[in-house]
Amino acid sequence: MGTTVLQDLAPAKVNLSLRITGRRPDGYHLLDSIVAFTDFGDTVTVEPSDSLSLEVDGPHADGIPTDDGNLVIRAAQALARATGTGRGAAIRLTKSLPAAGGIGGGSSDAATTLRLLCRLWDVSLPPKDLAALALTLGADVPVCLEARPRHMSGIGEKLGVLPPFPKAGIVLVNPGRPCPTPDVFRARSGPFSTPALPMLPGHSAHALARALTRERNDLTEAAVSICPEIRAVLSALRDAPGTLLYRMSGSGATCFALYETPDKARAAAAKIAREEWWVASGGLA
Repeated sequence: MGTTVLQDLAPAKVNLSLRITGRRPDGYHLLDSIVAFTDFGDTVTVEPSDSLSLEVDGPHADGIPTDDGNLVIRAAQALARATGTGRGAAIRLTKSLPAAGGIGGGSSDAATTLRLLCRLWDVSLPPKDLAALALTLGADVPVCLEARPRHMSGIGEKLGVLPPFPKAGIVLVNPGRPCPTPDVFRARSGPFSTPALPMLPGHSAHALARALTRERNDLTEAAVSICPEIRAVLSALRDAPGTLLYRMSGSGATCFALYETPDKARAAAAKIAREEWWVASGGLA
């Protein structure tokens, strides 16, 4: 009987919109965001082991920690504590998404690890408890547990259901420059926004883009002040053939554009490609 090996995609998380609606006394900002996921991303593989270990490979593996400095290990440790299991796992993380890119790579890796280890270890937690555990790892981890379009608010812990999204293509571009989230929030100025209006994504990529045009990303100006290269990325996405909507995701520096189909997204990505930029394309999950 062979060894059980489980593998799953840890998709990129894209903030299709991001409003900053307030700030708590503890300093955490309150968000209102339409979140979606791509059909490409990192890959997490787990198999049984006597101990807990992490190996990282892939095109963006450089500098990624393999100890509890990595959310993947912290997620595994938290799940083991919460369920009382003494089992281990050999985890391999294949990094295809750039670290600290504003597309939830680490959070998605951690959420995917939780899902896989629940299966590998044959353990479970009530959904609310698993979501609460995920929130202790980071504000984006709960939404990445579900990996489907959601209306996210609070500090990330409040997840509202959205109508199904239509099929659409997406291009992600990162200029290869650091854009630390704490610095972006510190650079933000001006009044807070009101919450987003109800989201009606429609039945086509064109309808989805139209619905999102009334939204925005409140952190764009602050992020550009820290990473001016974002402006060049947004210009390239605007000018690419077939672009329906373009915007920065999260706190940057990754930006996205929507297209009618994944094939049109891939064609646009080929036009946008620059040696110093990370460019990926595919579909919305």
